[in-house]
Amino acid sequence: QKKRRAATARRQHLKSAMLQLAATEIEREAAAKEVEKQNYLAEHCPPLSLPGSMQELQDLCKKLHAKIESVDEERYDTEVKLQKTTKELEDLSQKLFDLRGKFKRPPLRRVRMSADAMLRALLGSKHKVCMDLRANLKQVKKEDTEKEKDLRDVGDWRKNIEEKSGMEGRKKMFEAGE
Repeated sequence: QKKRRAATARRQHLKSAMLQLAATEIEREAAAKEVEKQNYLAEHCPPLSLPGSMQELQDLCKKLHAKIESVDEERYDTEVKLQKTTKELEDLSQKLFDLRGKFKRPPLRRVRMSADAMLRALLGSKHKVCMDLRANLKQVKKEDTEKEKDLRDVGDWRKNIEEKSGMEGRKKMFEAGE
C-alpha cells in the first residue's frame, strides 16, 4: 500500500512538473512570436507620417494605391499558379488512376479437379496410380428397422392429434395404459 501511494504521488509530482515546464515553454514561444511580429512590422511598415499639405497627402495616397495594386497583382499571380498546379495534379492523379485500372489483375477462378486429374496434370504420362477412393468403399444395405415401420404406419401427425384430443382421446390413452 505504501509503495503504491508513493508511486502515485511520484507520478502526480512528475505530471505537475511536466505541466509547469509546458506552461513556461508556451509563454516563451508567445513572447518570441510577439517579438518577431514587432520586428516584421518595423521592417515592412515604416512609421506613418502624415504630411501637412494637400498635395503631399495626395502623393501619399497615390503611393499607397500603387503598393496595393502591386500586392493585388502578386496575389492574383499566385492564385493563378495555384490553380494551374492544382489542375495539373488532378490530371496526373486521373492518369495514374486510369493506368491502375488498365493493368488490374482479373480475379482468379477456382478450378475443381479430381485427385486423378491433378496427378495427371502434375506428373503427365508417368501417372499410373488410381485415386478413386469411392471404389474402395463397402456397399452397405439399409435395413428396415421396426421404428421406421412404426413411423411409416402412424401416418399424418395431425390425425393422431385429433384422435387424442378431447375426452375420447384421453379415454383411449387410459384404456391403452391398462
